[in-house]
Amino acid sequence: MLRGIDVVGVTKCLVGAPEVARAMLAGGAIAVAESRHEGAQRLRDGGITAPVWLLRMPSPARAADTVRLFDLSLASEIETCEALDQAAGELGVRHKVVVMVELGDLREGVMPTEVPAFTAALQRLRNLDLAGLGTNLTCYGAVVPDERNMGELIALARETERRVGHPLLVSGGNSGSVPLVTAGRMPDGIDSLRIGETILHGLDTLTRWPIAGLHTDAFHLEVPVVEARTKPSRPYGGTAETAWGDKPMFEDRGVRRRAICALGRQDCRVEGLTPTDPRVYVLGASSDHLVLDIEGMLDPPRPGEALGFRPDYVATVQLATSPFVDKVFLPSS
Repeated sequence: MLRGIDVVGVTKCLVGAPEVARAMLAGGAIAVAESRHEGAQRLRDGGITAPVWLLRMPSPARAADTVRLFDLSLASEIETCEALDQAAGELGVRHKVVVMVELGDLREGVMPTEVPAFTAALQRLRNLDLAGLGTNLTCYGAVVPDERNMGELIALARETERRVGHPLLVSGGNSGSVPLVTAGRMPDGIDSLRIGETILHGLDTLTRWPIAGLHTDAFHLEVPVVEARTKPSRPYGGTAETAWGDKPMFEDRGVRRRAICALGRQDCRVEGLTPTDPRVYVLGASSDHLVLDIEGMLDPPRPGEALGFRPDYVATVQLATSPFVDKVFLPSS
């Protein structure tokens, strides 16, 4: 779909699951990317030898681990680059960096006017290689990639190439940049994207609409029922705040059959769960209890039986991180 643009497959949603990395690499990704050193260690322990990118800038204190686990990291602080340079020298290796440029989203990156001085300082370091320029949009400020900001990144990269004397990769963002490519509006010169959610969940991350030809059901959650009883639909008695500081509102729909499943907000954002049975509705949750309306089920579940859900990206991240959720990887059929 990306018409010659290289894909760096982002595995951070699954905390560096080697199974996911292998699937991405088999699908054509040139590298995989993680935000945490622990995820990268899991990739390496799982036998991943492909290039691994670090998406979150490391602190100088983790420079040695960064150089040991990652082939390339994103850079916006020269002090950190100096620590990486020293660590690479001590380990006898070279480490690549992509300089991140701030183009409106106000997360990481040097300002465009700072790129010449920053890259000049990088060139004085003996063990680091300037691999390219990049940017990140949509994640914090929700700024949409467009011809203007992508064009600015490309122009900065071409200008930097003239100064440093060698080609640079141009990393034009994350899954939020995919629609610009598929619409035929991505300027020539973007040659790399860091993609996680669109691969994993098959969605346009700007609209959360499914993308034709991609799977939206790669993740399935099953949770056992621990109670199934008929109760009023609206709490009764004096009310205050929930355990999570909320003041919920409830519609009085009369007496209805409800189920409680063994999952709660400690495990994920339950608003991101869609029941696979359309007769089941998520009412809410506390720390450890997911409360459901199952009135529409003709054969309601008994305690111990499982109900299924499709998690969105945020819920998947949290479920993958929770130590209380068992993860099972199945081969594609």
